[in-house]
Amino acid sequence: MHKDWPEMATQLSGAIKQVRLGSPEVTKAFSAMAKAATEAGALDTKTKELIALAISVAIRCDGCVAFHSEAAVRQGATREELMETMGMALYMGAGPSLMYAAQAVEAYDQFAAKAGA
Repeated sequence: MHKDWPEMATQLSGAIKQVRLGSPEVTKAFSAMAKAATEAGALDTKTKELIALAISVAIRCDGCVAFHSEAAVRQGATREELMETMGMALYMGAGPSLMYAAQAVEAYDQFAAKAGA
């Protein structure tokens, strides 16, 4: 295992709580934006989480990979859907995205295993 993604998400949640306490109005606005962006509309929430995961890979954000892999699992994304999404991330991000795509697959697998346990 390269990284423990569920543990990373847990640790980041604690750190994010501290940011929320220090900047409550900003983080409240960010949470409202996240809620609005992920609500089902023309695209369902699962598709939006897969898009967010692809962007996470393309911009190389570990925390984003952790949270959006977990959200993709919660929304019922399949590993096959994940792999197609990683294909798009690779296409858009080239070589460095390949390294993050491998990590996103690992994160998805860990969260899926945790959800099934």
